[in-house]
Amino acid sequence: MQRIGLINLPEAIVRIAVAAILLGLACSSAQALGTEDALMKRLSEAPTQEDGRSAEDAVWRYWLDEAPTVEVRGHIDEGMRKRDGYDFAGAEAEFDKVVELAPEYAEGYNQRAFARFLRDNAEGALADLERTLELKPRHFGALSGMYHVLFRMGRTEAATANLEKAVALHPWLKERSLLPRSLGKPL
Repeated sequence: MQRIGLINLPEAIVRIAVAAILLGLACSSAQALGTEDALMKRLSEAPTQEDGRSAEDAVWRYWLDEAPTVEVRGHIDEGMRKRDGYDFAGAEAEFDKVVELAPEYAEGYNQRAFARFLRDNAEGALADLERTLELKPRHFGALSGMYHVLFRMGRTEAATANLEKAVALHPWLKERSLLPRSLGKPL
C-alpha cells in the first residue's frame, strides 16, 4: 500500500471522493435555489398571459421534481392520477404517504390539501396549506388554495388577502378575476 504523508492511498482516494460528493451537493443546492428564483422571476415578469402560463408550468414541474426520492415522486404522480380520476380518497391516501416519507417536501402537503378540499375537509386542507407556505412561502398555488378554503369557510377578508399575495407572485393566475374590482387588480 502506498502512503501519502500519514494517509494510505486508498484512504486518500475515499476522502477526496467524499469531499467531491459533498461539494457537489452544496453546489446542487445553490443551483436549485437559483433555478427557483429565476423561474419565479420569469413568472412575476411575464409580459403576456401565454408567457405567464408557460412560466407557471415550469414552476409546477420544478416543484414536483423536488421530490426527494423516486418513491415519493411515484406517490405524488399516483395521487394526482387518482385525483384526476375523481378518486379523492385514494389520492389523499397517496399524499399521506408522501408527507410521511418526505415531511419537508412542500408539494406533498399542497397536493394533499387539494385532495382534502375536494373531500370537503376544509380544516385539514387549511393545515396542509399553512405547512406548504411554511416550507415554501412563494407557493402561489398554496396561496390560491388558501383563498378557496378560506372563502368556503366564510373568511372572505383573509381569503382575498391570500389571493392578492398569489397574484403578486403570479400576475396571470387564473383566479385573479376573483379579486374584487375595487382593488384595482387587472383582470
